[in-house]
Amino acid sequence: MDGTVDLARARAELAESLPEALRPLAELVYNYRWVWLPECVELFRDIDAANWRRSGCNPRHLVETTPRRRWRELEADAGYLARLQRARDRLAAELAGAPRPRPQPVAYFCSEFAVHCSLPLYGGGLGVLAGDLLKAASDLDLPLLGVGLLYHEGYFSQRLDASGWQHEYWVPTPIDRLPLVRVTSEGGAPLAVEVVLRRRPVRIQVWRLEVGRVPLFLLDTDLPENHPIDRWITARLYVGDRQTRLAQYAVLGIGGVRALAAMGIEPRLHHLNEGHAALGGFERLRREVAAGRSLDAALASVRERTVFTTHTPVAAGNEGYAEAELEAVLGDFVDQLGVPRDTFYDLGRLEPGNRAEPASITPLALRTSRAANGVSRRHGELARAMWQRLWPGRAVEDVPIGHVTNGVHSTTWMSRPMQALLDRRLPGDWRARVAETDLWQALEGVSDEELWAVRCEQRRALVAYVREKSIRDRLDRGEAPDYVEQAAAMFDPEALTIGFARRVATYKRLHLLTRRSERGLALLANDAAPVQLVVAGKAHPQDEEAKASLRDLFRMKGAPVVGRKVSFVENYDMEIAARLVAGVDLWLNLPRPPLEASGTSGMKVVLNGGLNLSVLDGWWAEAYDGENGWAIATPQASPEEQDDHDAAAVFDILETQVLPLFYNRAGDGLPHAWLRRVRASMQSLIPRFSAQRMAAEYAARFY
Repeated sequence: MDGTVDLARARAELAESLPEALRPLAELVYNYRWVWLPECVELFRDIDAANWRRSGCNPRHLVETTPRRRWRELEADAGYLARLQRARDRLAAELAGAPRPRPQPVAYFCSEFAVHCSLPLYGGGLGVLAGDLLKAASDLDLPLLGVGLLYHEGYFSQRLDASGWQHEYWVPTPIDRLPLVRVTSEGGAPLAVEVVLRRRPVRIQVWRLEVGRVPLFLLDTDLPENHPIDRWITARLYVGDRQTRLAQYAVLGIGGVRALAAMGIEPRLHHLNEGHAALGGFERLRREVAAGRSLDAALASVRERTVFTTHTPVAAGNEGYAEAELEAVLGDFVDQLGVPRDTFYDLGRLEPGNRAEPASITPLALRTSRAANGVSRRHGELARAMWQRLWPGRAVEDVPIGHVTNGVHSTTWMSRPMQALLDRRLPGDWRARVAETDLWQALEGVSDEELWAVRCEQRRALVAYVREKSIRDRLDRGEAPDYVEQAAAMFDPEALTIGFARRVATYKRLHLLTRRSERGLALLANDAAPVQLVVAGKAHPQDEEAKASLRDLFRMKGAPVVGRKVSFVENYDMEIAARLVAGVDLWLNLPRPPLEASGTSGMKVVLNGGLNLSVLDGWWAEAYDGENGWAIATPQASPEEQDDHDAAAVFDILETQVLPLFYNRAGDGLPHAWLRRVRASMQSLIPRFSAQRMAAEYAARFY
């Protein structure tokens, strides 16, 4: 009842619709392993490139809408059939070593998973990190499964008006065309569990998809038997309504634990990736107490089988609820817990017994876990200081919160040209060994000519994309004709290209890009050493301050050269992110320390031979060694003074270090000193900040 039979049935049904020689496509479609198998991506794209783009790079949608005429053509293409068989054999060989079902897996709970842009269940870095961990767990054959929510409208889509003000809209996700299946019970009916929320029973159905060797189970309340308000619980990611958001946390945590039990899955460990699923600990506590264990023994049992990763020091990521709010949504569940109400509330309070203090998901997760970690060395230090009050009498350094620095899934985020170069110069099994430091010394055998050729190819691809996207975005916004025309000629494929893309939040300090506007405009106007800037990011629909920072950026668009040297790429997602991190030469990261827990975009840039210029916060505080990029040490001062200092430092470094290094060309036209820094960056950072290293560290230290 874990969906294995349902997946087999779906694959068989899809295969029956295909000519016999092309039936292996069905196996590739129903496993997201294709995402990091370039040959599979090419197989799908070669069916119909235009339809592949229109489908959002969704292989099931592509296959189901391809006309028979095209299948007849491919059936007669011996080269295509040979490529298909090789890809199918590779997938089969990988999966053959993974028993089904996995015995006593680790259950990894997260509110969002970014596996691929065709599965829009993510909003930002938390989801990307979760998706990368699933992929790395598959690579390492770790016994792990994911538990999340199936959002029917996902995260919002972004559209800016001509003033730069952000407008949001939501697009229904075509769930009936995604490569996932509804889990059924032994009798064939959809499997469902129930949680009472807001005094009403809410039924939750379960979907399954495959990420290589790792299953991902997604919970869904959009059932006709549910109240219309309750069907909305899994409609959108990070809804503004607090009651609905709390209901989402209950569905994820309580419903997730019940769903696993209904499928006969007994995890040996629950890994909470952020505190959104922390209520699942109470469901497990309820079962222990109902089985006759004392409260203390039940709590000890829950803790022994739970680990927790905290991702942010920002208040919005450590949400708290007053008693009245919790009672309105969870009152019936609390009634059934079998423990005193004060226990339920006090586990989420910094000061137990203080009824005026909201109960927060982060203290709850920390108190019900045997181990906890931040997501970088610096964030671990900050988390220990933030939550010291939960361990009275302990010094900050003795607070039991460690760190596992984030990493990124190398072959998801590394461009095809860079992978092809490494295929020529590294051992054939390099993809399985990315976390090995010694492996990357082989980059010394990559010539500057080869490395620069790849960098130029990637930059040219980004420039072509930015031009096309900017024309479309400006026309959609109703911009003036001359501003639209500038987009057609914007960006130079040979110019230093800088990227600044991330979730738009005030602490990320997008406003630093315009804080020294006279220096910025002078930099853009210098055609002797040309610079161009690509910016992307979404502000949360309720974050008016962040939206204002976007609008302020747009106020510069009328200045000379800005129209052809600066591009804001709308509707930032995984697909756009992959293009940006591959094509830029330099990545800017300017959060206000110490609010960047980790950050991972700069790690993806490293994979593609780009360099970082970042404040010393998050991952960069432990990554920077003086030779692998550039760093800004933000002073201890007021926010205004910090902004002045860091904005000036950005331009100082660009003018005196970055530009001279990039444009200092030898007689052969190559920037040898720049490429030495690129090579140093790749050698020192790729293995340390890979998702494979991260997953292996979790397995060794926590699992």
